[in-house]
Amino acid sequence: MPVHFAPEEMTSRRERASAAVREAGLDGLLCFKQESMYWLTGYDSFGFSLFQCLVLTADGNAALLTRLPDLRQARHTSNIEDIRIWKDVAGMNPARDLRALLDELGLGAARLGVELDSYGLKAHHWRLVEAELAGRCALADASTLIDGLRSVKSPREIEYTRRAAALADDAWDEAVRLARSGAFEGDILAAMQGAVFRGGGDYAGNEFIIGSGAGALLCRYFSGRRHLDPEDQLTLEFAGAYRRYHAAMMRTLLVGRAHPEHVSMHAACVDALHACMEAIRPGRSMGEVFAAHARVLDAAGLREHRMNACGYGMGAVYNPLWVDPPMFYADNPLEMQAGNVFFLHMIVMSSDTGRAMTLGHSVLVTSGGCECLSRSSLDLVVG
Repeated sequence: MPVHFAPEEMTSRRERASAAVREAGLDGLLCFKQESMYWLTGYDSFGFSLFQCLVLTADGNAALLTRLPDLRQARHTSNIEDIRIWKDVAGMNPARDLRALLDELGLGAARLGVELDSYGLKAHHWRLVEAELAGRCALADASTLIDGLRSVKSPREIEYTRRAAALADDAWDEAVRLARSGAFEGDILAAMQGAVFRGGGDYAGNEFIIGSGAGALLCRYFSGRRHLDPEDQLTLEFAGAYRRYHAAMMRTLLVGRAHPEHVSMHAACVDALHACMEAIRPGRSMGEVFAAHARVLDAAGLREHRMNACGYGMGAVYNPLWVDPPMFYADNPLEMQAGNVFFLHMIVMSSDTGRAMTLGHSVLVTSGGCECLSRSSLDLVVG
């Protein structure tokens, strides 16, 4: 049962994180990102949608403040020993409970990092926290402190990511099997998600994206399902998720026939994807990968139809998105490292002609370059 990692790995993570806190000149870190809590302790919950905070001290102690429904959740999934509960009462202010916890931990007048850039810290709650700690603690934005540690995956994390990639391939196989004239999008979605669940996987960090016809030009999920036309296009963006680790894929498949524009778009996407993979090397910047993407698609006459980013990090993430920054965009100076996992997506959408083409899969940065984690062909599929 959870925790999904050996005690030695979890101890190492805690030690590395507390060392990073000290190196940043802080006495403690207020974690509001569920990703940070999961990486540090194994704690697995959607309780971050309300108010909860994991306090990590510079000497490596951790205490969780959460609601009662997550008490047993934390005991079952994590190695946290100190769990505090704030109560649902009229006029509740969990920031007061956080202040009391900090006082008890000797951090009542400390230098604290805060994960401000977090879905787990609403603006309303941040105002409460800030009001309670103002004049007592020195607060600094430490939103990326744990992110930097999480970005390079351990051997076990890579194992889980490989399993997630296999589940994504299984989901794609189901889409290829079912995408025919008259097929119902709901049946395709059910089969794809079912393949992930049957393989022992999890819900992904956001909905699987599906759109046919005019909806194939969209990069977001939207409600309402339709049946595929005798000639149609179907765009899918989806991910396998295993132990919360993600490996995303993206494809546009065709029904009935391949229009020449679809064929040329697809060829350009294949070339761009290969160029991006060639540009991925430890020590190179993420901006170089985007430049490779842009160079190929622009040369194919698709400048006005491509995106301004071509991928992003993958990891153990939670709703509302499986995106795990950073992203590939123009001039991003961040250097890639062996052990990073990225999702590369080539997206071409022509509002002029109403045609779309996408292609993407997840890759692992290795010491010598880049490894594709998907077994699926890049060939254009016509159902």
